[in-house]
Amino acid sequence: MFKKVLSLLICLSMAFPTWAAQEFLLNDIVIEGTQRVQAVDILNVMKIKPGQSVTPADIDAAMADIYRMERFSDIVSEITVDSGVTVLTLTVEERPLVRNIRFEGNDELTTEKLREVITIRVPDIYDPFEVAKSVEMVKAEYVKEGYYAAEITSDSHINENNESLVTFRIKEGDIVRITDIRFEGNTVFDLGDLKGAMETQEKWMFSWITGRGNYNEPLLMQDLDRIADMYFNEGHVRVKVREPVISLVNDGKYMLLLINIDEGPQFTIGSVDAQGDLIQDKEELLDLLNIAPGEAFSRTKLRRGVGVVTDVYADQGYAYANVSPLTRADDEARTIALMLDIEQGPQVSVERINITGNTKTRDKVVRREMRLVEGDLFNATNLKRSKARINNLGFFEAVDISTSAGSDESLMNVDVNVKERSTGTFSIGAGYSSVDGVVGQGSVTQENFLGRAWKLNLAASLGSSSTTYQLGLTDPYFLDTRWTVGGEVYQTEREWSDFSRRSRGFAIKGGHPIGEYSRLLATYRLENKEIYDVSSFASSTIKDQEGTATSSSITTTYSYNTVNNRQNPSSGTDMSVAWEFAGLGGSEKYSKYVVDARHFWPWKWGTVFSVHGNLGYVHSLNSDDVPIDEKFFLGGIYSIRGFESREVGPRDKFGDFVGGDTSAYFNFEYIFPLFEELQIKGVTFFDVGNTWSDEDAWGEDDEAFASWRYSAGAGIRWLSPMGPMRFEYGRNLDARDYEDNGKFDFMIGRFF
Repeated sequence: MFKKVLSLLICLSMAFPTWAAQEFLLNDIVIEGTQRVQAVDILNVMKIKPGQSVTPADIDAAMADIYRMERFSDIVSEITVDSGVTVLTLTVEERPLVRNIRFEGNDELTTEKLREVITIRVPDIYDPFEVAKSVEMVKAEYVKEGYYAAEITSDSHINENNESLVTFRIKEGDIVRITDIRFEGNTVFDLGDLKGAMETQEKWMFSWITGRGNYNEPLLMQDLDRIADMYFNEGHVRVKVREPVISLVNDGKYMLLLINIDEGPQFTIGSVDAQGDLIQDKEELLDLLNIAPGEAFSRTKLRRGVGVVTDVYADQGYAYANVSPLTRADDEARTIALMLDIEQGPQVSVERINITGNTKTRDKVVRREMRLVEGDLFNATNLKRSKARINNLGFFEAVDISTSAGSDESLMNVDVNVKERSTGTFSIGAGYSSVDGVVGQGSVTQENFLGRAWKLNLAASLGSSSTTYQLGLTDPYFLDTRWTVGGEVYQTEREWSDFSRRSRGFAIKGGHPIGEYSRLLATYRLENKEIYDVSSFASSTIKDQEGTATSSSITTTYSYNTVNNRQNPSSGTDMSVAWEFAGLGGSEKYSKYVVDARHFWPWKWGTVFSVHGNLGYVHSLNSDDVPIDEKFFLGGIYSIRGFESREVGPRDKFGDFVGGDTSAYFNFEYIFPLFEELQIKGVTFFDVGNTWSDEDAWGEDDEAFASWRYSAGAGIRWLSPMGPMRFEYGRNLDARDYEDNGKFDFMIGRFF
């Protein structure tokens, strides 16, 4: 057998041409098999040319160059010698052109959505790697939507023109949602704490709408990091949160997650020190950390403290200050020694403030909200406040403020990029009450008129018993000063069961800030009004006011506002104190005082707790009664929900509501996210308040201020593209014989 093999090898070596092992002169190169690729393009990528001496290795390298064009699935080379002429023939097989892509079996996900996911495109060269990658991408999209058991396959049909139809065949299976999340090894945190830290959640009754309970692996990995952070913040720096064990139950319809946690020992702070460039006394800087030896180590607390120290440096112009927390763990003592290593860097000033993205709003509208100006020392606190002020204009969907290097190391540019939003809004509302009947309200507001931040307001209220028209314009920076100047004209007409009221007038106002968060505003109002169609059964209080009257008043308002976001507040205070004095001429003489305040507290899981209070008092400046239209009437969506509008307060002997001289009400609200992506929130509330006549409120009667009215309820709020919407139901907790047990209100438009 060995002799036969040896003889065969000798024969083959004698038959193999002598040029195969040495250089030879290549006279010509021929390309065959091309359809879409030009032969000249193939020749151009090859390093060998006719007329050159080449070796077999050179031919192999040329074929590799052709393969790198990614247009061919196979290449065959052949060398022929005829009459002393050596010709290299390269026969190529082109990859097909993807002419169409088709999906079969996709009922739950649209073809359009799947086309966005895959990486192959039409037309493009067929690439098996990209097709396989696309299969995985489609699978991942189904898993993201909860179809954990989905099966995806692909095939390609090639026609006579070397064009491919790629088909993805999909077996979706049933949606698999997480029915239970369990933990093992947890002693520091209970089950509720750990689940509360996760965005991955168990299914619920509305999962078919919200997608809650769907398995999403990247999101789950982030949840494991969040859980680890919880332990880091309690000193368990050696914690290990294992990847979850996944089990399919109930014939693969549901999924169980089991997460094992190795908590490890708790570490406390051993020592705290600082080194490097200290611009303050060391103890003062360390106090800013709010970290003391002996307490449990917390990464979040350390990060927050480092941020405070960094801001101290940045507020003095050291924009590039580097505050590095160096930690050293002692596993035996279970302590962590903390050292702040501080490098202050150069002190820098603001060279330029660049504003981009404001296609409608003028530069000066943005620039005047900046708490930094060109030439100032850099100040991090002022930069953050600038962003908040620009956000609170309400003109932009997004505000991004960054910094960039200036012309030298002592200078820095501040780059403000904004994305314009629509500032023209409308508000509509409707309701029914025993007083007004069916009422429709509407307004058109342009808060950024002509891109100058002027506020233009055109409002109308049309109902079976009321009509209102209003036109107003306000400039918050009159003549580019910090003065606010504005005015309005209006006309109203209202019918009640026992009288009607008609008024027309105008108002002018002017104001000026008196601090970063405070403003003083004065408004002069001249109004002519008429009380008519007084019922013969009306009280003498109303009959005495029949006829025309003129009111000439000035209102002084102090406002204080620190809310973090005007459209969607979650922290801060909004307060105003107003005093109206009607005694500057006219026939009506009275003085009115109103205090209104609201505070927001952020809480866990994106929820917010809010308390709102309003106190009011009005009294006559002469022997006449206070005009009935200047008294306080409560009830409805903007005061005490669960009651009809204007039907909380004193009534006369005929049962008509005559308003109060004193008013007080409070709203307690708990706001929580329902569908964060859609900006839909839920609210539960408790309202309390009433209005009283002077005799009830200030007399010696033991019942003074005792007749509080109460309501509670819930609702939905949606920051929709059309504007904020409110849908709320209030339950009257102490309904009287003439009152309903509750009331549903809705409003579309701006609210706060």
